Amino acid sequence: MPYNGAEVQQLDVSVSDDYIEVIDDINVKGRHGGRRNAQDSASDSDHKSQSDQDGSDCNHNDSTYLSDDQYSEESDGVEDICPEVQEEIDQFMKSFHKLDFHYKIVGKTGEGTFSSVYKAIDLRYDRYINDWDLDERTSEFHSPRSKRQRLHHSKEKRVKYVAIKKIYVTSSPQRIHNELELLKDLSGSKNVVSLITAFRHLDQVIAIMPYFRHVDFRDYFRKLEIPDIQLYMRSLFTALKFVHAKGILHRDIKPTNFLYDCSKGRGVLVDFGLAERESDDGTCSCINSANGFRKESKQNSSALGGYPKNDQRPSKRANRAGTRGFRAPEVLFKCNAQTTKIDVWSAGVILLTFLSKRFPFFNSPDDIDAVIEMATVFGRVRMRVCAALHGATFETAIPTITEKGHSLGRIVEWATARNKDNPLTSQEKAALEFLEATLELDHRKRLSASQALQQPFLTQIDPDVSDDEVETI
Repeated sequence: MPYNGAEVQQLDVSVSDDYIEVIDDINVKGRHGGRRNAQDSASDSDHKSQSDQDGSDCNHNDSTYLSDDQYSEESDGVEDICPEVQEEIDQFMKSFHKLDFHYKIVGKTGEGTFSSVYKAIDLRYDRYINDWDLDERTSEFHSPRSKRQRLHHSKEKRVKYVAIKKIYVTSSPQRIHNELELLKDLSGSKNVVSLITAFRHLDQVIAIMPYFRHVDFRDYFRKLEIPDIQLYMRSLFTALKFVHAKGILHRDIKPTNFLYDCSKGRGVLVDFGLAERESDDGTCSCINSANGFRKESKQNSSALGGYPKNDQRPSKRANRAGTRGFRAPEVLFKCNAQTTKIDVWSAGVILLTFLSKRFPFFNSPDDIDAVIEMATVFGRVRMRVCAALHGATFETAIPTITEKGHSLGRIVEWATARNKDNPLTSQEKAALEFLEATLELDHRKRLSASQALQQPFLTQIDPDVSDDEVETI
């Protein structure tokens, strides 16, 4: 498909061994929005999981005056931008041929290992049938406008923001293909980011997604009361339920990958760069392989915390993608049959962060230290059982790690400096009960996202508009 006569092409990524083959139609049209003007052959792109906020809250100074009415509901305005970031944006726009014909980048919102994300104005928004814009589709349902407001908005050109995800050229074609394909399959939920379209120019691939207004997690996680935390967690688990129902593991659940708008009590799950489809029935095959080695390991271990001199066990390789501090125990123990429950564990760590008011709560530099951190909380006994579940052994001589560990309630009391005069409230105790079900070491007993939404902690709050209601409007 020509891009206004340019060499930029719209992508339907079909992966071969060493390259991305460009096909005319990305097959997104009709699902995320076909073109109103058939003569325009350019399209938007996908949305970057605005994952790792770089902390430099610099945006771009737009020379065009925009009234308040012109900002989309998902906009947080146009601000000043750092000179270094502006230079980076200018270089990006220059290198990607004719991109400025369709988008005006006004800021950088995130940067990660595999990509950078930019906030941009969609200059040709009104030329498309924007089915991906769920807020626009449901605006009349949520807040009907008066006749004067509708006439006013019809006369002014709406300013709509999108997120441009620039995928680094070091990413493999398979990784790019996987992310775009998963995003295409995940359309239709107001709690999960959708793919608008994607482009490639030479070796550079970009994806365009809706832009979502949100607040940096570090600015509010200590301030939210229990009712607000309930809204946050329900929104997160609603997103996980939608993703898991399609057999997809996100694999990198963390606060910076869940863009939350405190004023609306709604968040959007983003960044599917590490996501994959669930390919196993959840049965951990490493249990059987461990039984033959466990006795031998104990016999060869001469002291507590030692290890077999001639360990005959085969090395284990398993997907350990994710962010440190949020990896589930089965990931740390290299289970090769990981399920969607790893996302539930990560969501539980976020809840623990809220309750303890400590971020990050777990902050180990590697997987070994992460296991030790986990053992400090849960104790030796439970960690031995968990390790054995995945064909591993756990022993340590660290004296501060007790046999039984500590309850999560006690951990929260210590972290928040509670005493007899300031005990945990009934709401906090309810939150802790829910937390224990999400931070269950045995993934078979851990709540699923669907089960979590049925727990009293998430049901005893005001009703929300479900994804099904949104889809039928």
